[in-house]
Order: sequence, then C-alpha cells, then structure tokens
Amino acid sequence: MRAASRSGQTLLVAQSTALEAAGREVPITNPDKVFFPRAGYTKLDLAKYYLAVADGALRGITGRPIVLKRYVHGAEGEPFYQKRAPEQHPDWVETVELRFPSGRTAREIVVRDAAQLLWIVNLGCIDLNPHPVRADDLDHPDELRVDLDPTPGVAWDDVRRVALVVRDVLDEHGLRSWPKTSGSRGMHVNVRIERRWTFDEVRRAALAVAREVERRQPDKATSKWWKEERHGVFLDYNQNAKDRTVASAWSVRPTPDARVSMPLEWDEVADCDPLRFTLATAPARFAEGGDASEGIDAAAGSLEKLLALSAAQEASGLKDAPWPPHYKKQRGEPPRVQPSKRKKGDRPRFSTSTRSPGEPAENRGLSPVSAAGRRRSTQPLITVSKAEHKADALAGLERWKARHPDAAALLQDDDVLVDSMRGRSSTWTRIRVNLRHVSEAERPAEEPPDPDYDPWRAFRDRGFASRPRSRAPKPKTRSSS
Repeated sequence: MRAASRSGQTLLVAQSTALEAAGREVPITNPDKVFFPRAGYTKLDLAKYYLAVADGALRGITGRPIVLKRYVHGAEGEPFYQKRAPEQHPDWVETVELRFPSGRTAREIVVRDAAQLLWIVNLGCIDLNPHPVRADDLDHPDELRVDLDPTPGVAWDDVRRVALVVRDVLDEHGLRSWPKTSGSRGMHVNVRIERRWTFDEVRRAALAVAREVERRQPDKATSKWWKEERHGVFLDYNQNAKDRTVASAWSVRPTPDARVSMPLEWDEVADCDPLRFTLATAPARFAEGGDASEGIDAAAGSLEKLLALSAAQEASGLKDAPWPPHYKKQRGEPPRVQPSKRKKGDRPRFSTSTRSPGEPAENRGLSPVSAAGRRRSTQPLITVSKAEHKADALAGLERWKARHPDAAALLQDDDVLVDSMRGRSSTWTRIRVNLRHVSEAERPAEEPPDPDYDPWRAFRDRGFASRPRSRAPKPKTRSSS
C-alpha cells in the first residue's frame, strides 16, 4: 500500500502490478497481500505459480464453465462460491449460461487461455473448480471423476492401494485413467470419455466403479454415502452428479503449505508423497518433467462396459444410491434419511454390496438391511454444533466435551464427524458425534446444537423458500359441461 492525501486526509491506495500472459497485461491487485500466512506466500506468488504451470492447469479447465471459489481473505479465511460471472468483466473473458438442478440459471466464466486464468486468480480463486463438460455441449460430460476421500484416521498408504484397484477396474472396462493427488488427504482419478452420455449415466458408471472397488477391497474401500456407515476410503460417486465440481489438476489448495493437486504417472502412485507438491516445488517439476496428464484429451473412452456392470449390479439387487441433499428425489433412490434416524421394525434382508453380480447372498459380505434396501445402522449419532464458520463449530464441540467429559474421553478420532456443508453461496460446518463407544446408559441426551446456524434463515426472513425449486406449470384442464 502507498499513502496519498486528499483534503487533508490520508488514504491508503491499493498497489497493483501486471503479469503478461497470452499477449495481454493482466493486473494483479494487492499483489503483496499474504494468502498463505504460515508459508508466507502472497497473492502475486499464487499468480506467478499459475503462470509457470499454465499449460498444465489449462488442460483441466480449458473450455469448461468454472465455479469461482473466492478466498478474498486468503487460504485461512472463509471462501464463498460465485457461480455467476461478475457483471464487470473484460470483454475478452468468455461466459456461458448453465441450468442447475434447482431450475435456476447462471452465466459462468469459461477459461481458455493463461490471461483469463490469471484474471480469475486475481479475484481470489486459489483452486480451480471446473464442471466436467465443455461450453459447447453442457448436457454431455467428457470426464468421469473418481474421488477417493479417506475417512478420519485412514492412512495415506490405504488411499494409494485403493487408487490402484480403481485403475485395475477401469482398465478392465476399457478405460484409461489419470491419477492425481487431491492436494489434501485423498486422490482423484480422472477418465476422459466420449460425449455421448448424460450426467445421470456418468454418475451410474461412477457408482458401478465404487461398488466394484468396494467388492474387491471390502476392508479398505466403501461406496456408502452416509458418513456413519463409512470406513476406509470413500469413493464419492456423487461428484459426477450435475452441478458438482472438483479441484482440477495443478490447482493450489487452501492448505497451510499451499499444496498442489498433482498429476502423477501410475508408477508413481505406490510411493508418492503429497507433501512434496506445493506452490513452491511444483513449477520445477513441471519445467523438468512436464504434465503427467498430457495425453488425457487424446484418450476419450466408452462407458458401455461400465454401464453393463451397473446393469448387472442392479440385477443382483443393488439399486440406486443416495443423491446429494439438494437434488430432487430420484426414481429408485433409497430413503434420504441417515440410517441411525430411520424407523426400525422392517424385516431384515441382506445387502449384496460386497458380492459379485449374480453371486449368491450366502457367499460373502452379509449385513442386515431394511426393506428400503439399505443396511440398517445402529450408530447413535447426535449433532452438537452447526456454524457459519468452522472455528465456531469446533468451539461448540469443545463446549459439548466440557459438559460431558466422561463421554468425550471415550470418543475415537473417527467418532467426530466434521461436515463441510454447502449453503446457497458459501460453506458452513456441521459437527456430529458418534456415541458408539459410550455405553447406552451413559450416553448424553441430544441437545440443541451449539451454535445452531441455519444457512437458509436469512432467505426465509426475506420471504423466500429455503430451497426454491422450479415448478412446471400445471396443465390446464377443461371443465366438463
């Protein structure tokens, strides 16, 4: 910042610099603003990083609508999601109109070159979150995404082992896959596909992969949607539902060390260390070895074999799995209620989620399920806090522990479920506690969450429904005479 005076007042004027990219001078405002306080990296450091790896970063986002996840207060501040392109944007920045499951529409930014990439970085975007479609065909994804999300306490080695099983399943079904670290605790495996299938069909294929990996690695992998049912590494098939985005390759993540989502060769996966890939180290890797995912666009494959696997799984008794909460109820979807809160009394059946299609149920992996088709859970979960900011939710958890020290002393790491929830335009945090290690007689009763944040309250107070949906007009009926 530099000082200037006007009418006797001292004003602070924001500094700006410019970087040249794709034949343009792109301004970077507040270049010295620290975006990663613990590592000391500034906004200009972030912009220079993306300029250094632009060819790799653009491979994952070129021609795709992108959700702006803006960290205007840096990596340790609360981000907000901006789907709609800013009204004031250069005429050389492209947009395209998307329609979301809610029925709303928005014009989103489409990035095609390094100048446009730097422009969104200047808005405070740390990581890049593109849709799996191209702007010229918004109805047919060209990418299937396998998101490996380890549950609390799961070792990195298990993530790598599950990733290799994912590779094998995809190979056997005629698809070449491209791994990368997530930049956090997990891994992503991306597959280019022909633009022939709908979002629902791509999600079905991803669910088939998740269930097949779970069948092969029942101790290490899970396709269970509800966190209370998960163990090991969760394969998040719902990342392929429409309107979902995942951080792309070469994205910097909002971690204290500015870790990068790094594309890998498959022979690197077995012993890779995600801590090695940061904003400071990744440019040298790119300069020396290029982009491990360089050939992905030339390897578009077919989903026919995976959809045949999905059909075989359905024939064996596996129906659809739960969708994200803001999607309308789908045909064949099981009850969208966490298992621990479902009514009991249904006659138990048996799950087939850990057996091969056509394999008799008595052969392996039996677990009682309700008539709705989901394994019945006896997990005693309670919600202890819901907050706009994670720090406030964690503070509520500590107050709950102080009120119930005996129960808190018995909790294991994976008994505390910290959920990042997506609201209308920003994330919020819910914390639940699983009391499975506390005897039933000693379990504290569920109390009102502290704090008890409602992300939709402001919209209701203004007269809007909490989750508006578009409704088709009712057909007019002719009255009988």
